[in-house]
Amino acid sequence: MENRTFAFVKTDKKLIKLFYKDITIIKGLGNYVEVLTLCGKKYVYYKALKDLIESLPDEFMRVHNSCIVNLINIESFEDNQLVCGDMKITVAKSYKECLTEALGKMML
Repeated sequence: MENRTFAFVKTDKKLIKLFYKDITIIKGLGNYVEVLTLCGKKYVYYKALKDLIESLPDEFMRVHNSCIVNLINIESFEDNQLVCGDMKITVAKSYKECLTEALGKMML
């Protein structure tokens, strides 16, 4: 199961299968996280953001204390703003250099 492309999240008393490629943003809400998908669905479940980042694949990066993005689904990055779909996410100064380096490896 090392190279799996999906994970299950427990929300509303059921397990939901989410493919990593479909996840755009993961927001921290205290001891809960909110997962936003490409199709606009939101899933909230009990897990701390700091615990979650350790179990995600490499294409996920923390860009703010309360936000993780899927680098594959970023549309643009300018100054300190990321655009994923119709959402704009502010990149914290402490994460900007690491993000710029990661995106630099994806450039043509």
